[in-house]
Amino acid sequence: MTETDGDTTEAAGGRRIAVLGEMLELGDESVEAHHEVGRMAAENGVDLLVAVGGDLAKQLALSAGAAGVPDIALVGDNGTAAAYLESILRPGDVVLVKASRGGQLWQIAQALNGQAVTGL
Repeated sequence: MTETDGDTTEAAGGRRIAVLGEMLELGDESVEAHHEVGRMAAENGVDLLVAVGGDLAKQLALSAGAAGVPDIALVGDNGTAAAYLESILRPGDVVLVKASRGGQLWQIAQALNGQAVTGL
């Protein structure tokens, strides 16, 4: 990953992949916040969005697709997400993994880095 200015990344000949889980602590604003994150993924040039979770992840994925993210994957759990990513990643791809702490998406990052992860 190449950092350009602290908040953006450039893929060195690869794709921008965002692995996003549900934000669990938002209460009444939850659905709209997930829609906004989906739109932001498109605005920031994400090539593939992998949404991890249930109904809120689905809302995020729907908004991202409607806003122009070209490829969307919706998966139900971290193990499925890790296996999917391992099957499609190419040299040069940049992967952002982000969710609420409760989503435990750190498991996906560890799996992609070849670290043993319990709970996948």
